[in-house]
Amino acid sequence: MDRGRLVVVAALGSSQTLAWGSSYYLPAILADPIAHDLGISSNWFFAAFSASLVISGLLGPRVGREIDRVGGRQVLCASNLILAAGLALLGASASVWTMSAAWLLLGIGMGLGLYDAAFGALGRIYGGDARASITGITLIAGFASTVGWPLSSLGLETVGWRETCYAWAVAHIVIGLPLNLLLPKTVRTTSAKGPVVKPTIPFDRTMVLLAFAFAAAWTVTSAMAAHLPRIVETFGATPAQAVFAGMMIGPAQVAARVLEASLLSRFHPLLSTRLACLTHPLGACVIGVFGGGAAAAFALLHGAGNGILTIARGTLPLALFGPENYAYRLGLIGAPSRICQAAAPLAFGLLIAPMGRMVVVVSAGLSLAALIALAMLPRARTQHVSESVLAE
Repeated sequence: MDRGRLVVVAALGSSQTLAWGSSYYLPAILADPIAHDLGISSNWFFAAFSASLVISGLLGPRVGREIDRVGGRQVLCASNLILAAGLALLGASASVWTMSAAWLLLGIGMGLGLYDAAFGALGRIYGGDARASITGITLIAGFASTVGWPLSSLGLETVGWRETCYAWAVAHIVIGLPLNLLLPKTVRTTSAKGPVVKPTIPFDRTMVLLAFAFAAAWTVTSAMAAHLPRIVETFGATPAQAVFAGMMIGPAQVAARVLEASLLSRFHPLLSTRLACLTHPLGACVIGVFGGGAAAAFALLHGAGNGILTIARGTLPLALFGPENYAYRLGLIGAPSRICQAAAPLAFGLLIAPMGRMVVVVSAGLSLAALIALAMLPRARTQHVSESVLAE
């Protein structure tokens, strides 16, 4: 990468670390204390969190169209302001209603500011050459849980959950916003100066299979982000082992992304995506055989697959369909994923009590379903993919 692109990748990767750590990864640490202080069940908190993911998913296509028209700089900067407002309102919550309103704002902020928007912004800047940049920001933001969970835990223990939310809100204004302002301005498309025309993108078999595969895979990701410590404890892991396992996800994601950026970059993203769908089922087998003592191994395998899947969410559609209307296409493919992600924390939270350790059978089955969907991609499309790789 040249120096200019390195600056963009470093800035966007850092702002993505902040965005993920202060929104998507927040409930794993703060859900129980917030629910306790508000006098509600933690399931109500996760229901509000799930609703925020639905909102972010529904916003995806519209956000993508806007990025295709005017670029991602304005959209990502707006996300910092909205996420800060949502976190400040969450810190000030005195009832389930204000808490729900806070997650409404956070859902809008996540729709404007998480990976799909960041990938779309890079596609708008670099076109079909965005794969390396997408991998680069995920290398940095792969530490979001590793950084976010300990910081939220530290804040909870030292100043309380309200002040922790306020601190995250301030971080968006003084850190996240200036970082996103470093993104280069992009030239508006011709259509951006006139009436908004919704592009026509057929939802063909390839689109459907990709949407299903990512929805199934990201259901598992969302469930593990919210419940991995509880799940490994059902296998006999101690609280310390469970926390350590959770902290291993970030490094595993980054290590897998380094592998994707080096060895696997020689191949089409379809191969790495298929491999990534196998790692969570393998981890489920490991912890099923060896018990809670293998919690870290389970987390490492899950994190490795999740790390590559995060990249594939941006690179696979770009490789299959090209850069035209890329951000909008990401929004269409990603909308079912966001909705499934929304349901996953609550659904798995309800499943853990009756199913116990057997809940990993459900998560492993979803990962294998995603693999089957990828294997069913139309032959003509995959043949075109192979020819493109050979041409390169």
